[in-house]
Amino acid sequence: MDADLRLDQQVCFALYAASRASTAAYREALSAAGLTYPQYLVMLALWEEEGQTIGQLGERMFLDSGTLSPLVSRLEAAGLVSRRRGGGDARSVTVVLTDAGDRLRDEAGRIQCALLEKLDLPPEDLLELRRLARSVVSALERAGKP
Repeated sequence: MDADLRLDQQVCFALYAASRASTAAYREALSAAGLTYPQYLVMLALWEEEGQTIGQLGERMFLDSGTLSPLVSRLEAAGLVSRRRGGGDARSVTVVLTDAGDRLRDEAGRIQCALLEKLDLPPEDLLELRRLARSVVSALERAGKP
């Protein structure tokens, strides 16, 4: 078999497997906090910068509004965020944290620390991994633009 076509030689498969393993590692800890992994990512974005529009969140998370809106709806139903219509544009929806959503930040920090301990990788390896993953995203974005 051509070495280039072996599954274990594929960068895309390594990224896929790492993503699945990472998401699975978060699943149990996050379910105790009442969050799914995608909801956790939305919360991270809001803890970093509260009061983002759906469009801003989507751009930041690489999600379209059709995918993001149901996530925000479930977070709103859980009492963690609320949505506000924009003043001049009724189509513009801003997502803000509730008090409960803000309080969840401390628990999320503990979850993050526990999962980093599980990884047991040197900090410089984690930084390099993040840098390389961002490079992959950037390169694929550039390649996909006409």
